[in-house]
Amino acid sequence: MPMPMPAAAPMAPGMADRGTVNVNGATVFYKAQGQGQPLLLIHGYPLSGELFKNNRVIPGYRVITVDLPGFGMSTAPSRDASIENYARTMVGFMDAMKIDKAVVGGMSMGGMTLLQMYKLAPERFKGLIFIDTTADPAGVAEAATWRGQAQQAEQMGVASLVPGLLPRMLTGESRMKMPNQVEHLSNIVKGASLNGAIGGGNALAARPDANPILPTIKVPTLLVFGAEDNVTPTELAMKMQKGIAGSKLALIPGAGHAAVFEKAAAANAAMVEWLRTVR
Repeated sequence: MPMPMPAAAPMAPGMADRGTVNVNGATVFYKAQGQGQPLLLIHGYPLSGELFKNNRVIPGYRVITVDLPGFGMSTAPSRDASIENYARTMVGFMDAMKIDKAVVGGMSMGGMTLLQMYKLAPERFKGLIFIDTTADPAGVAEAATWRGQAQQAEQMGVASLVPGLLPRMLTGESRMKMPNQVEHLSNIVKGASLNGAIGGGNALAARPDANPILPTIKVPTLLVFGAEDNVTPTELAMKMQKGIAGSKLALIPGAGHAAVFEKAAAANAAMVEWLRTVR
């Protein structure tokens, strides 16, 4: 059952179903679907808003997916990027779209961005959804991996990242039995710009420790993690849940790092059930 709209309009009336806005030196592309309160979803690296192609029908919500600068159909002014700057851009996007307050979800790098958004402007959030992500900074080995992704993109092209990334996004079973999923995620990765692939890889390597933000979170929070995620495994999910008072963890069986795409129906059900508790 759709939820009633709050007294103050949460976004500008007549918001287009898709478009671009210039924010923080970047041109940010978005899609919006449905009617109701705003639910903003932010993708991970090196993906786009099309990660959420099967998560756009949430009763009572207008689901807005964005492409971070340099990914999908958004442009980045340079290859310099940081998680903090992505956060400033996304808060600026909310300003530009006249979204005063929203439930916001972020997958992987998008979740790291969401943590920094909350640090910048906690009053802008009705609820948070962290999807296959972590508050931890990158350790030495992980940072080297992300810098290696950026270097590989520069030397061999963005498409060269696909073979290494797909086994991290999808389980082996899905890669064997769901060729359409493999094709969709592969095409998303190939759609990233060189600026996006280089900037995002280096941003992940240099991301700040967001653990101090967790105890400051005072809004309803849902954690959605693939039970077979080998990038941000369940240990990190449990650590985040312990750090955020009152948060709820939904583990998605048979899903890897791209749980919201690989097992969209289960992820949507978890979000719908939790959203009923958000007022």
